[in-house]
Amino acid sequence: MSRTSIQELGAFGQSAWLDYIGRSLILSGKLKELLELGLLGMTSNPTIFDKAISGSNDYDEDIHKAHAAGKSTFKIYDELTISDVQAAADIFLPVYEKTNGQDGYVSLEINPKLAYETEATIAEGKRLRQKVNRPNVMYKVPSTKPGLKAIEELIALGINVNITLIFALEQYVETAYAYIRGIKRLLQNDGEAAKVRSVASVFVSRVDTLVDKLLDELIAKEQDHDRKIQLLHLKGKAAVANSQLIYAKHLEIFSSAEFMQLHHKGAQYQRLLWGSTGAKNPAYSDIKYITGLIGKNTVNTMPEQTLEAFLDHGEVKEALTSDEVSNAQQVINELRSLGIDMDEVCAQLLNDGVIAFEKSFDSLLASIEEKAVITYAK
Repeated sequence: MSRTSIQELGAFGQSAWLDYIGRSLILSGKLKELLELGLLGMTSNPTIFDKAISGSNDYDEDIHKAHAAGKSTFKIYDELTISDVQAAADIFLPVYEKTNGQDGYVSLEINPKLAYETEATIAEGKRLRQKVNRPNVMYKVPSTKPGLKAIEELIALGINVNITLIFALEQYVETAYAYIRGIKRLLQNDGEAAKVRSVASVFVSRVDTLVDKLLDELIAKEQDHDRKIQLLHLKGKAAVANSQLIYAKHLEIFSSAEFMQLHHKGAQYQRLLWGSTGAKNPAYSDIKYITGLIGKNTVNTMPEQTLEAFLDHGEVKEALTSDEVSNAQQVINELRSLGIDMDEVCAQLLNDGVIAFEKSFDSLLASIEEKAVITYAK
């Protein structure tokens, strides 16, 4: 029997994870089917849980019973999301064991309203780790400045962390060193570094969405034909170019003498994870951010529709090569010459991302409150 495209991806060195979770996916057996096709992990976020809970009746009865028992809205949210994550983690446990802890993870977001609160994030990460009680769960922390301090502390405590909402190159560098500092502290305290895993989640498609918008504004004002062609040529290039530069820096950091000393003591590589990889522009290939980001020792977490598309017509060919780095830098330089500064773009995207997750979290809690008062016919 021939391998699926995501099995081929895994054999190449990139793990396919699913950027979705939902009770029906778990209970219907579809998640197990996806594992058989080569799926190696799963991520979630407040927007995903909002869609799963508010967009279905799967959770209604549990919400009503918990409300009737006097539980708060947050407590109900906590129990529902943890229950789903535990169930999914149990399904992925054989993958976790087979890969010696490399894959088989499910990610759970720490309350996004704590994105700028270091101590509260640390406390919540510790609470969730104890309550979820699964070895193959990662806890998501955004790479804000306060978040970086929390990431270091959680890693030092031996907690798996998925560092999220990374957009800028410098922001990525800071997250990588937060992980390294945490590992150093863990080892100093005689902790087992080999058991701690982390991914650095770089958000991709949102970069093109914003940069393309800025390019469209320039195109609308431009009178010179050749200049317009140049601007059009740059559309859809920024996200992959930004990711390629981050990948090159990642290779540099994790092949350094500093990290190799830690690696010899059991420290694991922090893998890059490509997130937000669904193509939002219908003019682009539906697997643009999969085929354009195939690189060894990385993860691509795909929305369900994108995963299905790659299973249908995806081909595995290495895209993140050293030859592409100079081309990527040229794209970034061209954008800067036009007044589009990637540092400013990425700073805006981080701020917008935190706000979007906070809004999704509020929407999710509101949906739970609304469902809680529904009276079920007996």
